[in-house]
Amino acid sequence: MLYFDTSFLTPLILEEDTSAKVETFLTGLPAGELAISHWTRTEFASLLAREVRMRTLSPGDAWAALAQFDRLTAESFHVLTPHAADFDLATEYPKHHETGLRAGDALHLAIARNHGAHICYSLDQGLLKAARLLGLSASRGIEP
Repeated sequence: MLYFDTSFLTPLILEEDTSAKVETFLTGLPAGELAISHWTRTEFASLLAREVRMRTLSPGDAWAALAQFDRLTAESFHVLTPHAADFDLATEYPKHHETGLRAGDALHLAIARNHGAHICYSLDQGLLKAARLLGLSASRGIEP
């Protein structure tokens, strides 16, 4: 199983410099191996709400982006449900202060580990650094 955090999927919905590279990368992966969590959807909705508050996205465009995200995930990804053990592990990870982990990133890493993901893909440099320090398999997947 290949786990993807929110930062990796966002360029598929909202145009970013990495959008084409992310799309190309994902199309080369084996079908049925891709996973996200319900936490990913929560983070994406929060990101859209922030863009609306900052007036860089209209409410209508935010709703359309969330619908597009939901279609994408339903068609292409297994959606993992976080369990108490995921939250417990996510509580442990930031205790390694050198990781600089924030709660959301700790939860992504914990879900990926506890659900047997071979690797966690992220464009978040902080998450990638923390994963390395914790001995977890994580990658940017695409060239910067």
